[in-house]
Amino acid sequence: MATFNSHPLQTQTLMALDPPVGVDSLVALPLQVDIYGPVQLPENVFLGIGAGIILLLIGLSAFFSSSEIAMFSLPSHRVEALVEDAVPGSETLKGLKEDPHRLLVTILVGNNLVNIAMSSIATGLLTYVLGSGQQGLAVALSTFGITAIVLLFGESAPKSYAVENTESWALRIAKPLKLSERVLLPLIVLFDYLTRIVNKVTGGRSAIETSYVTREEIQDIIETGEREGVLDEEEREMLQRTLRFNNTIAKEVMTPRLDMEAISKDASVEEAIQQCIQSGHARVPVYEGSLDNVIGIAHLRDLVRDRDYSDAETELADLIEPTLHVPESKNVDDLLTEMRRERLHMVIVIDEFGTTEGLVTMEDLTEEIVGEILEGEEEEPIEFVGDGELVVKGEVNIEEVNEAMDLELPEGEEFETIAGFIFNRAGRLVEEGERIEFDSVAIVVERVENTRIMKARLLRIDPEDGEDGEAESDDDTSTQTATE
Repeated sequence: MATFNSHPLQTQTLMALDPPVGVDSLVALPLQVDIYGPVQLPENVFLGIGAGIILLLIGLSAFFSSSEIAMFSLPSHRVEALVEDAVPGSETLKGLKEDPHRLLVTILVGNNLVNIAMSSIATGLLTYVLGSGQQGLAVALSTFGITAIVLLFGESAPKSYAVENTESWALRIAKPLKLSERVLLPLIVLFDYLTRIVNKVTGGRSAIETSYVTREEIQDIIETGEREGVLDEEEREMLQRTLRFNNTIAKEVMTPRLDMEAISKDASVEEAIQQCIQSGHARVPVYEGSLDNVIGIAHLRDLVRDRDYSDAETELADLIEPTLHVPESKNVDDLLTEMRRERLHMVIVIDEFGTTEGLVTMEDLTEEIVGEILEGEEEEPIEFVGDGELVVKGEVNIEEVNEAMDLELPEGEEFETIAGFIFNRAGRLVEEGERIEFDSVAIVVERVENTRIMKARLLRIDPEDGEDGEAESDDDTSTQTATE
């Protein structure tokens, strides 16, 4: 028999009935009943209640464990979509995820309370069964037994289920979890406050829910998608260019000053038309005095329309459109937004001293995402000519070369292109046929116009061997003239 001790002194006198022989035979007999004294339960009832409580606690442990996975695996944008679709439980779900720190504290407090209670009750039951002299054995059996049960039924199985049914399970548990938060509110407020203090002292971040996917992980996903055939090469390249777009500045995408086609405002309309036709551009910058003072953009459409429909002699300056002057460090994402808002197709890039460095067109920005848009007989900027060998234009960005050949050529503050890299390594002007070696790649200058490197060839080499068997210099770089 199981005995529950109570106050042993308080009793109450009751009326006892003899066998039913009539009302007159009712005899008042004093009966001492200790209503606050020991209450005894049959042993099987006592153990059954204990086992039932443990089963209930296992279910609660599974509830809290699966809640953690479901709530923090469901992306916020998906929650917003559920709210817009008025899915039952979505509003409660959104409210919980708006404070991820408190949500996590709620789950952890609830789970730990349940597990501690489960272990204590199991220890008490085993001590009762084995006897008070076997408390050590009862504690050991309870510890290992409850640990195994919790790992299987309170952690592993429910979390696996939550991973496979994240959205549906999150919606289902949102309201019970909100109820748990209200029941445990005093403890949650206390531990929430203490946790934030610890984070401040240790320098930890107080924000719990940050992006579960980094840019690097997205890059890995894209590459995995290509390997498994989900994405083709062009789709992979476009996605990667899109990721790079936000970290690109105007200087990296601009047409440099040397390649700019511009015309003086003193030129005639006919001269401007001829320059547009010869250059193949529908728009050209118009400057006053020098290229450092660009006053607007002339559009071929406006020039031709004026020639055909106007009898009066119109000056070129009267037909130009205004443009923007932006710093070379301007983010292209912001630049694209600004150009779309102002309805501009061309802007002028200047340096910190106000000197014209180049220009950026809407096409330049588009090419950063969709790739090079070739016109007529224009050559590819990167051309693969063999295994581990390619030919690139001097204006190609180093990052694109690194991606194409899986290299790690460094980028400097003074240069972003392969031509700039060659000049930086050589430390002087180079001639056609010169060779630059860096780590596992050799770069041969293919074509030079005036002082400008137009094309270079990159070849993979053994990084341990230099030219003619000689070791490379300490900075892993050597320069020499290639011989036939």
